[in-house]
Amino acid sequence: MSMGAYDEAEHERRAQKTGQVDLSDDDRSEFRGTLSYESGDSTEALLDQFKQLQGE
Repeated sequence: MSMGAYDEAEHERRAQKTGQVDLSDDDRSEFRGTLSYESGDSTEALLDQFKQLQGE
């Protein structure tokens, strides 16, 4: 069989494999910790910087 030839058995195998859903790996992890951020600049300063970047 040459490269790129259609192999019906391979197609069926892949179709069956992708048609199955493994739900055993669906454990959702719970986030425990803190999230913080510093904005630093005011809204006006950020808008001015954005306008400068748009002008470039």
